[in-house]
Amino acid sequence: MTTEPEVLHYTAFSDDPAGGNPAGVVLDAAGLDDAAMLALAARLGYSESAFLTDPPADLGGTPGRAFTLRFFSPRAEVPFCGHATVAASVALAERIGPGDLLFATPAGPVPVSVTESEGVLRATLTTVEPHTEEIADADLAEALAALDWPAGDLDPTLVPRIAFAGARHLVIGAATRERLADLAYDFARLEALMHRLDLTTVQLVWRESRTVFHVRDPFPVGGVVEDPATGAAAGAFGAYAREFGLVPAASVLTLHQGADMGRPGVLTVELREGDARIRVGGTGTRIA
Repeated sequence: MTTEPEVLHYTAFSDDPAGGNPAGVVLDAAGLDDAAMLALAARLGYSESAFLTDPPADLGGTPGRAFTLRFFSPRAEVPFCGHATVAASVALAERIGPGDLLFATPAGPVPVSVTESEGVLRATLTTVEPHTEEIADADLAEALAALDWPAGDLDPTLVPRIAFAGARHLVIGAATRERLADLAYDFARLEALMHRLDLTTVQLVWRESRTVFHVRDPFPVGGVVEDPATGAAAGAFGAYAREFGLVPAASVLTLHQGADMGRPGVLTVELREGDARIRVGGTGTRIA
């Protein structure tokens, strides 16, 4: 007889349980196979849930602070999920204390540093090495058609690209905050394109100032209309912003996400000169 594991509920990129992006967290998933993890994620209905088991022997890290971490949406396993990583890190820190963690993920090793200030925990993950690639004109046209975004509504300074920092995301810039706020897309059409291009989300971006951005992430391949706060896409966007010279090589960007869904969250994206990896940070808290 299989014992149902304890499922914790946390939100990431907000210290308010009503904000940020909620995730299920299973700190001991040793008794679950892939089908059971997927079924549990589907039952929870969050955009992703995190499942932790013992680390592989060659991972390294501090004993007792290294783990294998896998992510499941309601429909499928995903290679990397930033908000579920933050949620799992905060949940662990409440039990074993702040400090450094190391996760073996399907995308590669991901270190996380957790700090505490005035009773609020903050987790900062370091992505795998990122990259960007061009998107074919026909594929971009299909994405815009699925979004019902005329080409004239795009920001010409934000060139559409596919960006990767553990998972693939299509970055598209909106010319106005109003364009970003008006999101009503063809779910099936966008989902089909995303499956064909192996995309995890489409990251829609409006630039408020040099280092402040507002973002939204349709996530039909995960079975949800929109992700409230997307750490993996934030990391990919950091790589994109650096490659196209949108920000200095050493920068800290602020991404606001979730306000249009009534779940506001804030993601911090740090670029370090001489290090291709991106650091994505935010607070997190348990949902009662």
